[in-house]
This record gives sequence, structure tokens and C-alpha cells, in this order.
Amino acid sequence: MGDYYLTAPEPETAVLVGVITRDADEREVSEYLDELSFLTETAGAIPKAVFTQKLDKPHASTMIGSGKLAEIGRYVEEHEIDLIIFDDELTPTQLRNLEREFKKRVLDRTNLILDIFAKRAKTANAKTQVELAQYQYLLPRLTRMWTHLERQRGGIGLRGPGETEIETDRRIIRDKISRLKEQLKKIDKQMSVQRKNRGKMVRVSLVGYTNVGKSTMMNLISKSDVFAENKLFATLDTTVRKVVIENLPFLLADTVGFIRKLPHDLVESFKSTLDEVRESDILIHIVDISHPNFDDQIQIVNQTLNEIGITDKKNILVFNKIDAFNYIKKDDDDLTPTTKENLSLDDLKKSWMAKTDIETVFVSAKENTNIVEFKELVYRSVKEIHEVRYPYNDFLY
Repeated sequence: MGDYYLTAPEPETAVLVGVITRDADEREVSEYLDELSFLTETAGAIPKAVFTQKLDKPHASTMIGSGKLAEIGRYVEEHEIDLIIFDDELTPTQLRNLEREFKKRVLDRTNLILDIFAKRAKTANAKTQVELAQYQYLLPRLTRMWTHLERQRGGIGLRGPGETEIETDRRIIRDKISRLKEQLKKIDKQMSVQRKNRGKMVRVSLVGYTNVGKSTMMNLISKSDVFAENKLFATLDTTVRKVVIENLPFLLADTVGFIRKLPHDLVESFKSTLDEVRESDILIHIVDISHPNFDDQIQIVNQTLNEIGITDKKNILVFNKIDAFNYIKKDDDDLTPTTKENLSLDDLKKSWMAKTDIETVFVSAKENTNIVEFKELVYRSVKEIHEVRYPYNDFLY
């Protein structure tokens, strides 16, 4: 008998497409597409090219113009590309027309994010939440050109409920959505009971944009072993640990990361996960200071928290990854080349980032820099709430 070797399937290839409208900033669209590229890699595909088009407004039937359609079509054919991924959400009509035009699978940012969540979901809770969001996304998009057999092969954008027959009656999908909502109600009740059973212990939640180092910080503070890697949405389920700093116990939760254009259905279905944040006493907002647009990411997290009704919590702002942060220095002489320099911890503490109404600390979880100061700040914040809640528990201190 000869030797048999199992070879991994070739990763799918993709082209990314963005539209620059009158209201959009070109630099901003470029950042969105960089993020879409990272999302594509996280999903397991290889981005091969990026196409953009300036338009007064997106075309109602195909999002982009006929000239750009032809240009992308030629590239896709010449390079045997598997996927065309748009940064903006496509209507069912646009999706149908684009797939007819390219004769390839077309995804939008929402579908891509849902696919990553489907891939990352490990527990029954996370799987139910993702499945519900996928069916809600699928419902208006049932008329697709891909056959049932094509879908069975798997691939990005085809995981989970995508395997259902395309001609499936809408009523069956709606029934499935109803059943999943009922399942989630039960899960919400169970998780609510679990939270009540934890008593009145002070609760702290780590929040932040995806991939800023929340799980790494969780591991550092709680000495636990929470999954952490350089991928978007590495954590879907909320992980809660009991932590003790200087004899003061509290609960610490790591939550799913936020992102631009996070699908509304996904936010809705992850209600039970976000309730952990709602019921927290303190939010520790982790920021990746090394990211060139960290200030935008701070705004997106704050905006998402506002949208889900979380506005009255004590906040601690933690600028993480200071080991990788540098700023661009340019001398007055225009002929001098631009250089990048690292700021010291003292410089960071004197910078505009430290001058906010929110308590701020600068750390590097990876290098274990300034973690003592961070823990002291968390301890003081927890202690303030604990003393109000348990005024006679002096023995703790």
C-alpha cells in the first residue's frame, strides 16, 4: 500500500472593494480597508488586491459603476480569485447582481464578521448567538446563485446556516429564528441567575476595540490562562474570574471586542454577553496605543457603549502596548527626514492622553511595564465601591 498524506485545502483568495462617497474621508476609507484586510486574514483568506471608487453615492443595483465592475471582473478572472469582499453592507439586490456579474461569491463586511464569529464560537451560548445573527442576515438574502452542493464545500461566508438549501421557505427560517430567540431567552435567564449567585461582589469588566490586548491583561491581572492571540475577535464568550488584590476580592470579566460597523443583529444577539458589561461597577477600557488610529477606536467603543445604554459607569482608561508606541518627530527644517521616537513613561504621563477627566494609566502587558501602578489604580477604584457596599468590612484592610 502506498503512503497517503492529508493536505490542508488551499486558502481562498479575495479582492477587497471600497466606495469613497462625497461624505467619506479618503484616509478613513483606506483605514477601513486595512481593517477589512485584517478581517479577511482572520477568516482564513488571502487578500490579493484592493479596489476603490469615488462616487457621489453608491449605485443602487451594484454599489459600484460599470467601469469598475469590468476592471474587478478582469482581475478576478486573470488571477482566479475566489471571493469579492465589499467593505459596506450590500442590499439583497446588489448581492444578487454582483454575483451574477462576477460568477463568484460576493460578501460584505457584515457577512465576513458573522463568518469569523461562526468560526470562533466554541460554547453553546456563543454558537446560538451567532446562529441567530446569521439567520437574520440570511433571511432577506435567500435568493442566491450558489447551489446546495457548492455550499456544502464550506468556505468563507458559507459556514453555519449557509448550508441550508437556498430555496428554503422563508417560513422555515423564521421558525428557526423564533426557536433560537427562545433558546437565547433561556440562556439569558441562566446567565442572569449566575450573575445574581455571585452576590454583591464588586464587578469589573474589560472593554475595548478588538485585538487591543484585553485577554492578555485578563491573564496578567487574574493569573489565569485565557485564550489570546493576534487575531480579531479571539474571545467571544465572556470569561469571569475572581481576583484578589491585597485581600480585596472582586470579579473580573473579559468581553468580546468592538469594531467599526459591528452588525446590529450581532449586537442584539449578544445581549447576554453584553449584560455582563451592563451590570459591572467599573469598566476598564483597554486601548492599543501603538495603533495609528487609537483615538478613533476609543470613540467607537464609547459610541457602542452608549448605543447599548452603558453611560454611567466608573471608567479607567488603560493605554496598552506602550513598548510598541512611537510618535512621528519632524524638525523645523523641512529637509530633515521624518523620524519616529518612543516616548518614555514620564513623557506619556505628561502628554494630552493623560489630561482627561477619566483616570488613565500607561502599561505594556507584554513587557509587564507599569503593571504595579495599574493594579494599584484598580485596587483603589474597587475599594471605593466596596467600602460603600460593605461599610463594616474593615477587617479586609
